Amino acid sequence: MLKVEGLTGGYHDSPIVKDVSFHVGKGEVLGILGPNGSGKSTLLKIISGVLPLKAGTVKLGSKPIETYTTKELAKHMAVLPQLHAHAFSYTVRDTISLGRYPHQSGFFSSWSEKDEQAIQDAMQLTDVKMYEHVYLDQLSGGEQQRVFVAQALAQQAKVLLLDEPTNHLDIAHQQQLLDTIRMQATKNGLTIISVFHDINLASLYCDRLLLMEDGEVKIIGEPHAVLKQKQLESVYKARVRSHPHPEQPKPQITLLPNLSELQEEHIIKKDHFAVSNEYVVMQANFPLKTVSSAVVNPGFGWYRTFVNRHVKADYECDDSTNEMFDYLQAQGFPTTDTVGMMTAVQTKHVVIEEYDGTFGSIIIAVTAGVGNAVDVSKAFEREDEPYVGTINTWIIVNGNLSDEAFIQAMITATEAKTKALQNEDVRDSITNTLATGTSTDSLLIAATQKGELLPYAGPITELGKCIGRGVFECTTLAIKRYKVAKGM
Repeated sequence: MLKVEGLTGGYHDSPIVKDVSFHVGKGEVLGILGPNGSGKSTLLKIISGVLPLKAGTVKLGSKPIETYTTKELAKHMAVLPQLHAHAFSYTVRDTISLGRYPHQSGFFSSWSEKDEQAIQDAMQLTDVKMYEHVYLDQLSGGEQQRVFVAQALAQQAKVLLLDEPTNHLDIAHQQQLLDTIRMQATKNGLTIISVFHDINLASLYCDRLLLMEDGEVKIIGEPHAVLKQKQLESVYKARVRSHPHPEQPKPQITLLPNLSELQEEHIIKKDHFAVSNEYVVMQANFPLKTVSSAVVNPGFGWYRTFVNRHVKADYECDDSTNEMFDYLQAQGFPTTDTVGMMTAVQTKHVVIEEYDGTFGSIIIAVTAGVGNAVDVSKAFEREDEPYVGTINTWIIVNGNLSDEAFIQAMITATEAKTKALQNEDVRDSITNTLATGTSTDSLLIAATQKGELLPYAGPITELGKCIGRGVFECTTLAIKRYKVAKGM
């Protein structure tokens, strides 16, 4: 639909945009990214004909854009520039109606039902219908931006050029606007080229991304190929981290501030733990990066408080998560800052030990009972209802773990726990085979994220060796305490 070849141009004799080439197909959304001054907006202005090109071609369909008259070009291409100037004193309806000018044989002398429907649809799509008779200069910057997007949509061109369309918009209206634009591309075959400052929005809504640096194309491709950590750090001169979006197969970028010199050293010690008949709790005065299979706040997050609560062996609840939330609140623990687990084991029998390494140290806390021990390889043979798990393992690392190290730490800890069960000859009561755990064990890995990066936590690493030894020893001792308490 739109083809750019060897495009060079700008405001002065020295070109800002240099030898840019790409194409955008029907129904495709292309996002243009790059730091301030990289030529994003200039590129859009040259494509739209606002600025002259010094070299290269821009073809709309099969024709160069300079062969179109201004009015003909406007029938095929709509442009939303950056919103800078103060709004003029037209009503919202009048402003959007200007988008229909290319379709008029005279200045609105041939206004038709199609024209009327186009502006009504555009107002509905951008959620500005309520402002139809309000003057534009009475609206906020975000509301004005939506009006100008409506004007561009009312133009019903097949190519839409947008320069930072989400400027001034709150997150709800950003989502609504970009959902609308994406829908127009998918359902109506619009070709859309948009400049973005927000890398994450561009990743979510664009089919491909063009990353610019110093007026040139650094790379063009699908979001996962463009938004690579080292590539972005090189172009933007900023520390970032790339990670997957929780719902879409698109990368998302997190800015990493340079605040390490301002951060205090924090170390977790055994005296941060408190043990009672009701729970084991560890409270820090700073958040730890955490991954867990807890009842409350499972998965990845940052938390200061960790609670392993004792419940009766016959505990039953239709909604254990909400019940646990209520319990934590009643005990004065902030539910947004607390990881909560349950155990049927007497919490006073918890085993807490500290292990030192050159990287720092780890603290391991284990509550373990084996009354509902299960051989996971034979679990398909069981039909009994699961009840409260009795092996809960916490591993607190005074160190800086990579995401991979968190996962490896979970693997290492699970293997060590299973070895402890084997060593104690704990068996599945139904199959009489060696047990690998209990029906609903929980595991938590938490790290201070201070100091040198620890990229791995497998058994060949010093961290992995500490975890393997510590979990094995603590689980073994916790099982022994359980057996003594049960008279086994």
